[in-house]
Amino acid sequence: MTPEEIKSSLEAKFPEAVAGAGLEVLQPFLKINPAMIYQVCQFLRDEDTLNFDYLMNLSALDLGENLGLVYHLTSLSQRHKIVLKTEVSKEQPNVHSVADLWRTADWHEREAYDLLGVVFVNHPDLRRILLPEDWVGYPLRKDYQTPEYYNGLRVPFPEEQGDLYDEE
Repeated sequence: MTPEEIKSSLEAKFPEAVAGAGLEVLQPFLKINPAMIYQVCQFLRDEDTLNFDYLMNLSALDLGENLGLVYHLTSLSQRHKIVLKTEVSKEQPNVHSVADLWRTADWHEREAYDLLGVVFVNHPDLRRILLPEDWVGYPLRKDYQTPEYYNGLRVPFPEEQGDLYDEE
């Protein structure tokens, strides 16, 4: 199925879900309304002609005013791919979890939560995965300020570390 056909299938089922598209690029994408991301993903997975049975990656990024989410979906049986993109505000970074649709989303969503603060509603175990539970803030946000101390220990800044392989 072509990206255009995938887009048409989605628009037929959810007319208000597709907010934009980039279909003439290396990785064709559809921009999805964040309130509809779960329903769209479930449809893409369950519809026989689409059968997106594999979530290859789910990542997040700081877009400035908003946080972006990118879902790379593949159908192994149908041999087609599509990328879904959505945005949530930094003040209300809530989006529905897709961990019950694709088990691989579990850790991807936890990483996005840990590093950028995206809250995945109905996630089965939303907690930090890379940083300690008591870490303050989200290090991949553009406005993040690295703390000078953590639990009484000085946090070294990259320019203070020097070359780890320098011999003294």
